[in-house]
Amino acid sequence: MADHRFHFFRAGGVDQVSLRDGHDLRALKDLDNKLWVALAMPTTGVDVEPETLALLDTDKDGRIRKDDIVAAIDWAIATFKEPGDILKSSGSLKLASIADAKIVASAKRMLGDLGKPDATSIAVEDMAAIATAFANTALNGDGIITTVATTDGELQNVITDIVAAHGSVVDRSGKPGCDTAIVTAFFTEIDQQAAWYAAENKPLGDATGAATDALDAIAAKLDDYFTRCKVAAFDPRGEASLGGADTELAALSTRSLSAGDDELAKLPLAHVTPAARLALDKLNPAWAARVLAFVELCVKPIVGVRDVLVPADLAAVIEKLAPVQAWRAAKPANKIGAIDAKRIAVLADPAIRERITKLIADDAALSPEYDAISLVAKAVRFQRDFGRVLRNFANFSDFYARQDGIFQAGTLYLDARALHLAIPVLDAAKHAALAAGSDAYLAYVDCTRLGEKMQVVIAVTNGDSENIFVGRNGVFYDRKGQDWDATINKVIGNPISIREAFFAPYKKLVKVIEDNVTKRASAAETKSMGAVEETGAGIAHADAVAVPAPTKKIDLGTVAAIGVAIGGIGTLIGAVFGGLFGLGLWLPLGILAVILMISTPSMLLAWLKLRRRNLGPILDANGWAVNSRARINVAFGAALTELAKLPPNAQRSLDDPFADKKTPWKRWVFLIVLLVLAGTWFVGKLDRWLPERIRSTEVLGDSAPASKKAEAEKPAPTAGSGMNAGSGSAAK
Repeated sequence: MADHRFHFFRAGGVDQVSLRDGHDLRALKDLDNKLWVALAMPTTGVDVEPETLALLDTDKDGRIRKDDIVAAIDWAIATFKEPGDILKSSGSLKLASIADAKIVASAKRMLGDLGKPDATSIAVEDMAAIATAFANTALNGDGIITTVATTDGELQNVITDIVAAHGSVVDRSGKPGCDTAIVTAFFTEIDQQAAWYAAENKPLGDATGAATDALDAIAAKLDDYFTRCKVAAFDPRGEASLGGADTELAALSTRSLSAGDDELAKLPLAHVTPAARLALDKLNPAWAARVLAFVELCVKPIVGVRDVLVPADLAAVIEKLAPVQAWRAAKPANKIGAIDAKRIAVLADPAIRERITKLIADDAALSPEYDAISLVAKAVRFQRDFGRVLRNFANFSDFYARQDGIFQAGTLYLDARALHLAIPVLDAAKHAALAAGSDAYLAYVDCTRLGEKMQVVIAVTNGDSENIFVGRNGVFYDRKGQDWDATINKVIGNPISIREAFFAPYKKLVKVIEDNVTKRASAAETKSMGAVEETGAGIAHADAVAVPAPTKKIDLGTVAAIGVAIGGIGTLIGAVFGGLFGLGLWLPLGILAVILMISTPSMLLAWLKLRRRNLGPILDANGWAVNSRARINVAFGAALTELAKLPPNAQRSLDDPFADKKTPWKRWVFLIVLLVLAGTWFVGKLDRWLPERIRSTEVLGDSAPASKKAEAEKPAPTAGSGMNAGSGSAAK
C-alpha cells in the first residue's frame, strides 16, 4: 500500500509509527524496516502469556521477528471483519467481529458447552476452560494416545510397553503417550523378535540354552589347553614352558588363594601333556566348576560319560550346538530386548496391533474439532494481546505512555523510591557487558520468593546514587503483584541527574576530608595509646629507666621553611579573597563563577551521558533487536523513578522530639556578612561612604590596600615639569 499515509509521533528521540486503525495495520508490512523500533524479540522475559507468543513464533525458534508479525497481521486481516479491532486490546472477543464462519460456529458450540448459548462474545477464560476440558478427555484430537485414552486394561498394558521401550511424546493433556510413528516402530521390532524366536533350534530340548551357556563359558579355555598340548607334542620343551612358569607359581605361593582368584585363572586348565587328555579330577581350581558343568550339560548328552576330555569331545559338542550359537548371533538389535518371549508372542497378535491403530485413528479423527478450538483460541488471544505486542515492537508507545512495556518486570521499592524500569536478566554476564552501553545507572538485583529466584536489572533515572550500593535490600513487586525480597548485587555507575553532578565535586571533597580526618584521628589515637602504654611501662619500671638523651634542638631551617610555606598559603588565600572582595557589588557573581568553575566539568559530563541514555542496549542484552535509539531523557527518567512525596492534603507535624539540635544559622549568616563587610572595608571599597576617621586608609595607613593602589595610580612627574620647576626657582 504505497499510497498509504502513515502518521509518526516523536518519542525517545525517534520517529515512531502510529497504529491508529485497520488501514495502518494493513500497510504496516510495507513500512521500511528502518522505521520499525524493533525487528526481533525473544519469547522469554516478556510480559505476554507463553501461549500467545507460541502462536506468533511460527518456526518455534524462541524468537519473534518482523516476518512473524507480518504473518500474524495477514491472519488477522483474513479472520476479522475489521482488523483494526485487535488494536483495542480486550479480554473478550465479539462473535460479530469474526469474518470466518467456521470460527464463529466453533465458538458458539463451545459457549453452548459452557452453558452460555446466548453469549455474543467469548473470553480468554472461556477458551481456557474449554481447552482444559477437551485436553483432559480420553481422546483429544492430537493423534497421541495415553493410558487414559482407553478403559481396556490389555490396551493400557500395551501402551505402557510401547512407552517403556520406545519413549513417548506428550499429548495435549501433558501426559506421556505414543503416536503412529512410535507404534509402527514398536510393532516392527515385535515382528522381528517374534520371527527370531520362531527360528530357534533346540537340539537338546529345554536344556539347550543352559548347555550353550556352559559351552560359551569354557570353550575358549578348552581350546587354549588342547592347543598347548599340541605344541608340547610338537616340541617336548613346550610341556614345561607352557604349563606355567615357576615364577608364576612362586608368586601364588605368597597369596591367600581361592577358586575365584584371577591370577590362578590365568594358568592352564591342567598339566600340559603331549597326549592332550584332560583329566577331570586334576583341574585348575579356578576352572573346575565350569569344566564339570560343561561335562554334565554338554558332554554327557552329546558324546556320553567321560573321565577325561579329548579334542574330539570338544569338537563334537561345538558341532552339535553350532546352530544354536548361530541363532543367538542373529538376535535383532532393537529397543524391545527387555520383553520376554511369552510377552513378545502376545504382542505379535495382529488383533492387538489393530486395536491400538484404531485407537490412534479415533483420536486423530477429532483433530478438526480441536483445530477449530485452536483457531478460536488464537482469535481470542490476538484480540487481547496482539495489539499490545505491536505497541512494543513496531513502536514503543506503551513504554513512552507509561503503560508499562512488555519487557518491564515490575517495580522495585528501595531508598524511598519506586523504580519502574525493571527488566528481567536472562544471562547475567552477557547482560552486564552489553547493557553498560546504555549510559544509564544500572543496579542488578537478586530476587527471591518462596524458594524461587530471579534477577532483574533496574535503571535508576532520578534522585542520586548516594544510597544505591551492593548489599542494599528492597522489595520487588512483579507484574502479578507478588512481592519478592530484593538485594543489589552489582552496580554500573553513570550520572543520574545534572543536580547530582553539580554537587558531586563538593561531596567528593567532603569525603576526602572526612577520610583524611578519620585517618589522622586514628593515627593520633594509636600514637596516644602507645604513649600511654609507654608511660605505664616507665612507671612500672621506674628503677630501671635510663637517663634520657638530651632533647634535640629546634632546627631553625625547618622553622624557616614552615614559615615560608605558611606565608605562601596565606598569600594565595589573600589573593583569592582580595580578588573576590575587589569585585565590590559584583562579589556574588564572582562567588557564583567560582562555584560554576568547580561544578561545570562534572555537569557537562553528566549532560553528555544523560543525552545518550538509551534503553536499546539493555533490551539487546536480553535478545531483542532494537532498531533505533530509545532515549530516556531527564523528564521521562523522573517518571520512571518516582521519589517519595506526601499525598495531597496530607497533614504534617514538624515537631520531632528526636531531631538533631538546630544549627544557629542566623548566627552564621551574621558572621559571614560581617566577614564580607570587613573584607570589603579592608580593600577600601567602603571608604567613599564612611567618615574619614574610620576609612581603611586612615586606620591602616600605608598598609591599606587602597592606599597602595592610590599611590600606584598617581602619575609620575615628567622631565619637562622638572626643568620648569628648576627654572622658576632660579628666576626667583
